[in-house]
Amino acid sequence: MILQDEAAAARLGAALAQAAKPGDVITLSGPLGVGKTALARGVIAALGHDGEVPSPSFSIVQPYEDLDPPVWHVDLYRIENPSEIEELGLDSAADAILLVEWPERAGAGIWPDALRLSLEFGQNGDRNLTAQVPPAWVGRWPPR
Repeated sequence: MILQDEAAAARLGAALAQAAKPGDVITLSGPLGVGKTALARGVIAALGHDGEVPSPSFSIVQPYEDLDPPVWHVDLYRIENPSEIEELGLDSAADAILLVEWPERAGAGIWPDALRLSLEFGQNGDRNLTAQVPPAWVGRWPPR
């Protein structure tokens, strides 16, 4: 899938918000500046958040508990060791949608049922998005 610009990422995020269910994990991989946070902002805005959605690079976890369902936006960029993941309390987000940027920092095998989205820089400023779709997402991906 090709995302032409940030607005396209926001539209995909809005569609993902409609398809996602409590307990879902959506991972967002790709280099710095490729649009992972823009996609997450689209999900969060579509679920009703009308304020700023900062990148959680420094806080690591930014919960949006006022949304239905709640969303936890996670950025693992600063995680140096997968053992640090346990300290984040992400298991408390069982009834939320978990959006995880830089999931590769968590190590292999975590979130086996996650919808895994990967963004890469394309030509002319667009982004190429690929997805690894787990069985739980069959019929929900691609979102409409």
